[in-house]
Amino acid sequence: MTPAALSRLRLTDFRNFDTLDLDVDARPVCLAGPNGSGKTNILEAISLLAPGRGLRGAESDEPLRRAGDEIAPAWAVYAEVPDETEDVSSLASGLLEGDRRQTRMNGKPASRAELAALLPMIVLLPEHDRLFAGPRADRLKFFDRLVAAAEPSHGDALNAYEKLRSRRQRLLDKGRADPAWLDALETDLAGHGVALAAGRLTALSRLQAAIDAADDGIFPKADLALNGTIEAALAGGAELRAAEDQLALAFASGRDHDAAAGRTLTAGPHRSDLTARHREKDQDAGRCSTGEQKALIIRLVLAQARSLADRGQRMPLLLLDEACAHLDERRREGLAEAILALGAQAWLTGVEAGLFTAFGDRAQQFAVDQGRVSD
Repeated sequence: MTPAALSRLRLTDFRNFDTLDLDVDARPVCLAGPNGSGKTNILEAISLLAPGRGLRGAESDEPLRRAGDEIAPAWAVYAEVPDETEDVSSLASGLLEGDRRQTRMNGKPASRAELAALLPMIVLLPEHDRLFAGPRADRLKFFDRLVAAAEPSHGDALNAYEKLRSRRQRLLDKGRADPAWLDALETDLAGHGVALAAGRLTALSRLQAAIDAADDGIFPKADLALNGTIEAALAGGAELRAAEDQLALAFASGRDHDAAAGRTLTAGPHRSDLTARHREKDQDAGRCSTGEQKALIIRLVLAQARSLADRGQRMPLLLLDEACAHLDERRREGLAEAILALGAQAWLTGVEAGLFTAFGDRAQQFAVDQGRVSD
């Protein structure tokens, strides 16, 4: 199956780019330049062609180009993407003056599923370098994005769950909610929550299998686990309906507690955690060095990409921001060989071109400087 890739990227008034028109082929793309030159802005622009708010989680007007006191009235990202039939589809995302962000495929509004099918992508950021030592919520968010790259419906379940959870909390905060209305809402909330947990468990099993099968000897392997009440029930053999009833009862029992706290303390899938152990060292990943944690995360990303391809899905686009930071020369070479072996179009950034020496002419090399790109 043809890997997801861009053949053209065009930016207009996006961050520090007034214009950019870049033609590329399916090989990896290496972007080198000093801090603040705009490398990550390019990756963010690409990420806005996928479902969600992009790799920075920015509000719709944040990417507007600013020059002194002047702010551009609109921004746009346009890309051409060869599809499975080798026809070229167009993707466009942008903020029209006075409007919210819009994303279109071939000139028409696009659904989450359509975007994810045409251009699945996996994002790795510098903030993920110490993911296992950081907040639980960050690990869960990272994992959910990995899952959604394989199953777009996971993102829909997550969005539905979070909307219902917020609605329930607003009712609890007011203190005058009809118990029958809360019962119905919590039943619906539990259904989406169990679907969310079940999707995570399936994805975790596939990801762990892909990690176990890797044989490059460069990046360490992690033993992963999901710690959560509902995940534990499902892993223990509970039927979906029984798990839904369990979660709905937990929400009903926790109303007073959640109302007093002003947030959902009830143990649903929003409070689950992804844990990992460095297999070779038999050590909790959170206690590993920054370089080791980075290597473990890269292993997860590569394994997830391989897992998708092995299941007959489209190889995702990889957006790897400062991926070579904290990696020694051996692992930088290993990363290059792994990406090339996958056949993925990876967009990598780094502060100097020397970080990408291992790619040679097997990748496209560009220099980025103050909103300008040159080869």
